[in-house]
Amino acid sequence: MQKRIILTGSNGLLGQKIVPLLADRLNVSLMATSIGINRHPLREGYEYESVDLLDFDRWKEVFHDFRPTHIIHTAAITNVDQCEDNRTLCDSVNVGAVENLVNLCREYGTRMVHISTDFVFPGDAGPYKEKDATGPVNYYGQSKLLAEHLILESGIPYAILRTMLLYGITPGMSRTNIVLWAKKSLEEEMPIRVVNDQFRCPTLAEDLASASVTAVMRNAGGLYHVSGAEMMPMHELVYRVADFWKLDKSLITEVSSESLNQKAKRPPKTGFIILKAQTELAYNPHSFEQGLHLLDQQMKSL
Repeated sequence: MQKRIILTGSNGLLGQKIVPLLADRLNVSLMATSIGINRHPLREGYEYESVDLLDFDRWKEVFHDFRPTHIIHTAAITNVDQCEDNRTLCDSVNVGAVENLVNLCREYGTRMVHISTDFVFPGDAGPYKEKDATGPVNYYGQSKLLAEHLILESGIPYAILRTMLLYGITPGMSRTNIVLWAKKSLEEEMPIRVVNDQFRCPTLAEDLASASVTAVMRNAGGLYHVSGAEMMPMHELVYRVADFWKLDKSLITEVSSESLNQKAKRPPKTGFIILKAQTELAYNPHSFEQGLHLLDQQMKSL
């Protein structure tokens, strides 16, 4: 049976990695959606529609016309401090839009693959399994956990993929990530301060994209933890970036999270146990070193 898939956030890093995995695929019809013009260099094998996530009337039209069997919902406000600052906007995008899409999925019998975050956890007991107790320490995490609950209680078929610390590169990126930020700063010989008391599993965008597509193709159901397999402190991640590109590590200063005075608190130690995704989604993430190699090749061809 043909799968008719809507992708939200197709101009984002994850969305741009998903598009070529589904475009021109046998028995798949893809509608990529984002705000503004299509920024993906691939223009064939799928449709593109500019749709504001908060334009609920427009979304009703999209579902009515396209009749999706699946939706991959990647769009969200992921800037943690912005969510703390502008809680109304955070609620509208990360919760209200999800509720609207869930209602449309229920009406049209559409399966949802939803991207969530490690920030639903407090960060005092990582690495986490899917069934571990949640407890966000910031407003962004609260909004994503609320969205999860909306989906869990909706009665629609769903897969929620929690991820963390996504990195990668695409043409015309609208925002950076920790790997690109560290590389660029050190290349420009700028001193940088990096926390030494937060632990994460950096996740290559290609790996999360592959898991998202597998979840659709297999009609997977339930919660999945999808990240890189290596947990490391943030300062070690940046040192490894410096080593890989042979940059000056003396520019890196280790600091405590508290010293940064960020508006939103960050969970100290998250990390994921990814066994369920490995077993049910055949998930096999790149090592961090392999991810940097791939990134290096892509940057040379941009």
